[in-house]
Amino acid sequence: MSIVKDFLLQLTLMVIPIFSYFTFILEKVKEDRTIKMVMTLLWGVSILLCMSFPVEYGEGLRLDIRFIPLLLGMLYLGVWPGVFLSVLIILYRPSFGISTGFYTTVLVLAIVLPFILFVERLFGKVNRDRKVVLAGGLSLFYCLCGMTVSGAVNGFSSAELKVQSIHLLFTVAVTLFCTLLIEKIREIHQLRLEVQDAEKFRVISELTGVFAHEIRNPMQVARGFLQILDEPGLPPHKKEYINVSIEELDRANEIISDFLSFGKPSLNTYGKINAGEQLNRAATLIQSFSLNQQIEFKSDIEEGCWLEANPQKLNQALINILKNAVESMPQGGIVWTSCRQTDDGHIRLTIKDQGIGMSQKQVERLGSPYYSLKEKGTGLGMMVSYQIIRSFKGQIKVESEEGVGTEFIIEFPEAKT
Repeated sequence: MSIVKDFLLQLTLMVIPIFSYFTFILEKVKEDRTIKMVMTLLWGVSILLCMSFPVEYGEGLRLDIRFIPLLLGMLYLGVWPGVFLSVLIILYRPSFGISTGFYTTVLVLAIVLPFILFVERLFGKVNRDRKVVLAGGLSLFYCLCGMTVSGAVNGFSSAELKVQSIHLLFTVAVTLFCTLLIEKIREIHQLRLEVQDAEKFRVISELTGVFAHEIRNPMQVARGFLQILDEPGLPPHKKEYINVSIEELDRANEIISDFLSFGKPSLNTYGKINAGEQLNRAATLIQSFSLNQQIEFKSDIEEGCWLEANPQKLNQALINILKNAVESMPQGGIVWTSCRQTDDGHIRLTIKDQGIGMSQKQVERLGSPYYSLKEKGTGLGMMVSYQIIRSFKGQIKVESEEGVGTEFIIEFPEAKT
């Protein structure tokens, strides 16, 4: 029973960083680099506490769950935080004496770390259930390696196998629990952000219907008078002033149109449409406006990509995404478009560019009100696109890498025959 109590103490020391981060830090720290630094330090403290209060048994033998902070730190934070935590374990272990336990620690880490590094590349791309399975599998593999190496060095005995079996079960169970807990808390945090965005959407929807038309009317009057003033005999500098004024009025009018597109509920004029044809039509339209930008379009459109949607609204969303793809390549490049049926009964549209790309934090904020990466952008175009796609029960996934490019993957339910 005392061994179980010691392991429960280890659990308490291990979960402190999780609750500390999600309770006190998550809402205050926004930059990825700062988040990684803070979490790395918290996981490091957890490792030091677990190693300082181990479960001791036999003749100087000791067990702890230091591997769990190391594993979670590497899977969620990346390679370099994981390397730092591994070095911390190796450097702190000799403070308890250079013995077979130290060499066992180094050997087991040398065996297990390559597998963690391999899984870390896949971990961020899979769903919650697979993350739990991957983390649990790595934890089980680590414990089995530890038992094998320890048994080879110290010999096997029933008492030691009993303690190590408890350690294995406890470590795997805690790994599964902590991974599931982290994923659940992250989902709740994401849901909270979506609720905040929904509240912003509601406010925008109410404001657009009240103000948009009243603002547009005097703008149209001003534009009309500016056009009347633009006579052939005007000095060049005055003509330039008039042209600039008209351009700015047109830009303001486009912003109002985006507001109206978002705030005004769309008519339920859904029908069975060919998504491939819509994507091809939108790409052709954008290509005609980018002839001087050295942009090449390549497409792979399958036949029979039918879905239930409003063709005008879908076209608007695709044009917004394609327009952003073109504008992300000021030096030119290739835009790939494809449409195909998936094995699970969905229609998948992809739009990929060779643009400047985005960081993970920027990708997560796409579709938020007023968020734009363009100097003169309002963020409304992408916000409207996200709303349109979701209104058709579609899902958007964005994969991007800075300096490489961005890929939009949009999936819709296939139209019923």
